[in-house]
Amino acid sequence: MGCVYRRRNSKNWWIKYSRNGKAYQESSGSDLKAVAQRLLKRREGEIAQGKVPGVVYDRITFDELADDFLTDYRVNEKRSFVKAEHSVEVLKKEFGGMKAPAITTASIKRYIARRQGEKASKATINRELAALKRMYKLGLICTPAKVAQVPHIPMLREDNVRTGFFEHEKFQDLMKHLPEYLRPVAFFAYCSGWRRGEILSLQWDQVDLNQGIVRLEPGTTKNKDGRTLYMEPQLWQMMRGLHAQNEVKRKEKDPSHCSYVFHLQGKRIGSFRKVWITACKKAGMPGMLFHDFRRTAVRNMVRAGIPERVVMAISGHRTRAVFDRYNIVSAEDLSKAAQKRQEYRDQQEQQLHFSYTDPQNEKGVVAFRATTP
Repeated sequence: MGCVYRRRNSKNWWIKYSRNGKAYQESSGSDLKAVAQRLLKRREGEIAQGKVPGVVYDRITFDELADDFLTDYRVNEKRSFVKAEHSVEVLKKEFGGMKAPAITTASIKRYIARRQGEKASKATINRELAALKRMYKLGLICTPAKVAQVPHIPMLREDNVRTGFFEHEKFQDLMKHLPEYLRPVAFFAYCSGWRRGEILSLQWDQVDLNQGIVRLEPGTTKNKDGRTLYMEPQLWQMMRGLHAQNEVKRKEKDPSHCSYVFHLQGKRIGSFRKVWITACKKAGMPGMLFHDFRRTAVRNMVRAGIPERVVMAISGHRTRAVFDRYNIVSAEDLSKAAQKRQEYRDQQEQQLHFSYTDPQNEKGVVAFRATTP
């Protein structure tokens, strides 16, 4: 199938073979003919098994995989494209120009050590490693494949997962300190668990006040899935009140009339970071995030006995792993669990009592008889 030969003015042996009518030439990197012969046999074995010769993979570089990765983000119009670009730029400092097969677990660990030396957080490093893993997966599934396998990429254990949530009393305190235009936004987030951008982008044509339904159209959410929320009575009442106020302004041609459900003087609400921080401090909850409403709503729905699959459909969690990070347990939950365990044991003791019976039975064994009170 192939042959070994020496090129003019080259000390190394080369091999030549073909696959599906296409010729391949490859240097063995050695001046020993036996080394070249072993490489030729390996390549012939790969071809016999229907595999692409390893030399094809050896020509692929990190930069080519990175370009394919960013192209995938562009064509799929992913919102995190800017973050993906940043991850690629950071990875290029370590792997730029390297051949794809040369990036091994060992070199990836060296990269992790360097990033840790630069004081990068574990979460940041993991996002960069996830981008690298995605590059290799795209290279593996494309036709023809650009990599033979995905290297093992160790991920760091993150210890900075958010655990904040609002108890009902704390939520009421916070509402007192929020400006009036943000209170409906906070209440909607507290009830629904939707993301801030999804809430602020809501328009009245997405709200059906007759049936008490709010809809997010497919393609407008983070995961591109549509979503439907059936409002509970209190939330429904609030939305009807906001709509009535907006209709009065529309009829009076008031410039503060707006197509957005939540707005400030007729304009969509933008960033309210400073106002939020101030309100949280006054309410005695410094450091709380608006995103904490999301995990609060998830926990409250689970507590209410709503099936977790339904909760995921309401909140917009696609994967179980992410949902489990939001369905957190509070100290109050643990305390209530202890109380329920004690109540259960008390109930058992009331239902079943054991008393000593005398005399001994015929086998000479002391017996105990169960009695009920």
